[in-house]
Amino acid sequence: MKKQYHIVTRADQNSAAVIEQFCQTNGQILLPLVEQIQNASSEVTRVIHEIGIKTLETIFALSAEQIAGPRSPGKASGEIRWYGAQAGVVALADRKVKVQRPRLRHKCDGEVPIPAYQSMRADGKLGAQMLGAMMRGVSTREYHEVLPQMAATVGVSKSAVSRQAIEASAEQLKILQERRWDGVEILVIYIDGQRFGEHLVISAVGVDINACKHILGIGAGATEKAAAVKGLLTHLRDQGLATDKKYLFVIDGAKALRAAIEEVFGVDQPVQRCRNHKLRNVIDELPKEQHQQTLSLMRAAFRCSSADEGEKRLEQLARFLEHDHQSAAQSLREGIKEMFTLQRIDVPPSLHKCLATTNIIESPHSGVERHTHNVKRWRDQDMVLRWAASAWLLTEKHFRKIIGHRDMWALASILERNTIAQKIVPNESKVA
Repeated sequence: MKKQYHIVTRADQNSAAVIEQFCQTNGQILLPLVEQIQNASSEVTRVIHEIGIKTLETIFALSAEQIAGPRSPGKASGEIRWYGAQAGVVALADRKVKVQRPRLRHKCDGEVPIPAYQSMRADGKLGAQMLGAMMRGVSTREYHEVLPQMAATVGVSKSAVSRQAIEASAEQLKILQERRWDGVEILVIYIDGQRFGEHLVISAVGVDINACKHILGIGAGATEKAAAVKGLLTHLRDQGLATDKKYLFVIDGAKALRAAIEEVFGVDQPVQRCRNHKLRNVIDELPKEQHQQTLSLMRAAFRCSSADEGEKRLEQLARFLEHDHQSAAQSLREGIKEMFTLQRIDVPPSLHKCLATTNIIESPHSGVERHTHNVKRWRDQDMVLRWAASAWLLTEKHFRKIIGHRDMWALASILERNTIAQKIVPNESKVA
């Protein structure tokens, strides 16, 4: 029978390294992450090969720490010492897989076995049972019981697992908050809020000159008030986001967001209001039988090449609606000029799909929610920020370039980044 081989590419190796770092520093996020993919067989295989293996390797490291103490730089000391790492094999589900296990040596008596690794070698079903608990997607209310119990079955202290999870998520928040933006040419900034129980986390996502997305930062607030948004924007300024440059801000329409942008970055910054939010706000004020017609008319107005023509069409629709649905007309007129910022500053139509709405930030929000939705009680603001930061950094790994990225040079020119625009303008555009 022909044997099945798994070919590992350089990209696979790089991906595994990223996942290994994440698993070692972020055990608390593993269970919610696995729950979202338990029904996809191909994803289950990926989890077993990547996340599952790295989780077990983390448990092996914790088991070694219980014997030799934490790994420390410098000259080795103590009776039992760390001695690098070594390849090993454990059984997971219906297959054997290779793992990396730490090595310990007694200063006189030679090799010292790792209890967790030895337990899994002796009991072939143990690894499958541990991963099975993860794959069932245990709710996060039970996380502090389940994951420590998994570790305890192979001799790792429950307290060590819980302590490491808290420290790891705090480290993720620190990594996010200390990012510098001096060397990144950001052109577009999306700002939106997301609820975690009674807490609100305000997030900012940026798009750089190469159309790559970055999570710029997060901040906490009771509501999307100007003070909370200003705190986030001030932090980004302190982290190197220059306030003497022009950016295209994309927001959901909250007045507090607009006020904070003007206070921190100036009144001349172009702001595009999210058209999807406007559609939803107007439709919510209308009876169901008028939804489809109103949506069609508003979308047709948004497609106008001229800002004046688009505003004229929406005003005509508002006059029609105000006879029977005054609240819908008022909602439609509110912030109408910022609905057409893209047309007013001549942004290429190829970029409108991504720049006319806050979908760029709302889509990752759904990913963040998938990673955290099992949490039933948010104890305090620090807990919310730690979890949100961890989930954001995980979600960011799957970011792609925005639609229309080939025309980012035009947006750079519009925002008066002419030197940068000339470096990235496509050859065919130069010829034209």
